Amino acid sequence: MVKKTPAKPATAKTTAKTAKPALLSGGNPQIPKGEGDAPVQAYIAAMPGWKRDVGRRLDALIVQTVPGVHKAVKWNSPFYGAKGEGWFLSFHCFAKYIKVAFFRGLSLKPVPPVESKSQDTRYLHIPEDGQFDEAQFAAWVKQASKLPLERM
Repeated sequence: MVKKTPAKPATAKTTAKTAKPALLSGGNPQIPKGEGDAPVQAYIAAMPGWKRDVGRRLDALIVQTVPGVHKAVKWNSPFYGAKGEGWFLSFHCFAKYIKVAFFRGLSLKPVPPVESKSQDTRYLHIPEDGQFDEAQFAAWVKQASKLPLERM
């Protein structure tokens, strides 16, 4: 006779590891803050629908353009910069677009198209079709990585 062992109840620890991240308004993933590639990849994996593919492309272009770039997730958004020095770029999901923030965007040539309430920040909005000029984006990333970084 085989004795059955009762199933262990799920604990907060086990369910937290297997649960999908919550999506905040606009479909932005709620990811715990953290340094390095792993939290950024968790954020990208949790991006809904078409946004996930765009997130992968953005991350790949940034890594290709700035080898050794430091990554982190802060305020439910991936950030890119230099460890201990600051950040040059972040992106965030909204319902109908992904907003890429260049923290010193006013110094980029050409200036990214979307204005900000912040004096130096400029944005690139990537729409639902996922189309953006990857060569121009890479040029902005290269320029932005060489400017003074934003401390947050």
